[in-house]
Amino acid sequence: MKQLHKLLNTAAIAGLFAITITGASAQNIPPSTPETYKGVVGKTLAESKEWWPKPIRVAPKGAPNIVWILLDDVGFGASGTFGGLISTPNFDTLANNGLRYTNFHTAGICAPTRSSLLTGRNHHYVHVGNFAHVSSAAGFPGYDARIPKDKGTIAEVLREDGYSTFAVGKWGVTPDEDTTDVGPFDRWPTGKGFDHHFGFLESATDQYNPPHLVEDNFHVKPDGRNLNEQITDKAIAYIDKAHKAAPGRPFFLYYAPAATHAPHQVAKEWSDLYKGKFDDGWDVYRQKVFENQKRLGYIPAYAKLPERNERIAEWNNLPADQRKLYARFMEVYAGYLTYIDNQVGRVITYLKQSGQFDNTLVFVMIGDNGASKEGSIHGTIKPSNSPLTTPEKDYIKNNEDELEKIGTPEASTNYPLGWAQAANTPFKYWKSDADAEGGTHNPLIIYYPKLIKEKGGIRTQYGHVSDIFPTTIQIAGLKYPEYINGVKQDTLQGKSLYNSLNDPKALTLHTTQYYYIFASRAIYKDGWKAEAAHHPDNVDYSFPAGKPKIERDYDKDVWKLYNLNEDFNERIDLAKKYPEKLKELKDAFDAEAKKNHIYPFIDRQDLNNKLIHHLENNN
Repeated sequence: MKQLHKLLNTAAIAGLFAITITGASAQNIPPSTPETYKGVVGKTLAESKEWWPKPIRVAPKGAPNIVWILLDDVGFGASGTFGGLISTPNFDTLANNGLRYTNFHTAGICAPTRSSLLTGRNHHYVHVGNFAHVSSAAGFPGYDARIPKDKGTIAEVLREDGYSTFAVGKWGVTPDEDTTDVGPFDRWPTGKGFDHHFGFLESATDQYNPPHLVEDNFHVKPDGRNLNEQITDKAIAYIDKAHKAAPGRPFFLYYAPAATHAPHQVAKEWSDLYKGKFDDGWDVYRQKVFENQKRLGYIPAYAKLPERNERIAEWNNLPADQRKLYARFMEVYAGYLTYIDNQVGRVITYLKQSGQFDNTLVFVMIGDNGASKEGSIHGTIKPSNSPLTTPEKDYIKNNEDELEKIGTPEASTNYPLGWAQAANTPFKYWKSDADAEGGTHNPLIIYYPKLIKEKGGIRTQYGHVSDIFPTTIQIAGLKYPEYINGVKQDTLQGKSLYNSLNDPKALTLHTTQYYYIFASRAIYKDGWKAEAAHHPDNVDYSFPAGKPKIERDYDKDVWKLYNLNEDFNERIDLAKKYPEKLKELKDAFDAEAKKNHIYPFIDRQDLNNKLIHHLENNN
């Protein structure tokens, strides 16, 4: 009997503490100070009066949950939601009950886009002018990959306002030197405002065996399933636990899957959905998508499809074996995109079932840049079959022999350049071509029926990835803080899209924007755009035998001029017709370059020759 009483008392005490801990978890009460304490302290409790400070970080009543979804390496013409031939039904539902933004832009490559998104500022301005890797970060203000503390992230702001904050998937803006088991961790997601993170810190990873998978500040082992399924499970688990612990506290989820960055790895049940669907080839795909986009109003009625890029062969002139090979690449890519749409659908379904979706603001950015040209001319399956060292004829034969491995865990799949151009319909060029709309023009969906009255509306205001931050803050009814963690904050550079949510004719507020990746560069200003491509690029380095060597010369980069108000996909070069306008925009680029720390120019040749990141210069 005594033992029973002891057990019951122990259980009661444990239950008391469990209730106390659970109740307290919904608040964040700061310590009192002699200056702020308002209670009475006597010798005994009877003579005293306890006092508690008000909880800090309490979100405004009715503040929405916020979900940011950022896909990787998806061109404007890939998803069915924006006229493509790849099924994305969950994105369709969000867009059909929200808004499609058809004039939205990214930075042109992953880390720059992500740094701009997270901070609401230009990528060079927050020191991420390139990747955060040792091969590409450089000891200059625009390139050292160390986001300053006075340029706080959206997660830091929302956590200050009482939100639970979670990130899953790709991060991409932690310097390589900081990714060890001992950190430092202040540039990991948990050091940039996120309560929890599960994913990877680098730019790309294997989908079944990611070598550097992390959760919070620890490296962990993958479980063998596709990584995108794992991050979706974690997203749901994080939200669910927070909701049960503090039902009234809103959450922020940054959902950044590896898809559809290479390696394209997805179960056959997904890729086989598209068996035979792309046998007509990339020329037919482009034409079909272009017609869809025009019919649905996603592109102007006057639009014309640009000519096929000179680097890409006409589909009908390819040998049958190559057509079979290339079609399989696209089947896998399409299955991969449909699969990640399905994973997003799992999150949405959970939010609906848990009663949280009705007050959830959702942004879907379909791509952090345009479709990738990193698969080179003929696509990639195994890294050992390299376009840098393997003769072109042998390269194609090797790929044909490995056709059945495309998309599997054993392969490192990326599709050929022709499919990348098709996925970028109606634009020219590709990821990392910051001079071209094909590198930077991505679809955006904003869903929030509590505020947005129109269902399925189209918005054509110019937008940039840095605009998502201030738009989010304004919709949520929050203010950007003067200080974060005691550090006075710099101003945001992005412009809110709020005025366009219920006014399709609202003025564009973001009127000037530079672009720069690997010395390909451009400037947008009031509907006009000046741009200069830079070579050599990564395709130029492929199959070098018999090719003339391309000599780098920044002064010989040819500047072109486009009036995007009348020529949205850059078909008619007006540089010779309006030289004064071109000079005006080139001067504007120079001014932006100086303000945002773009100089010095750093290109792929500098990276390949290892001319940067010499830490022996530390002093």
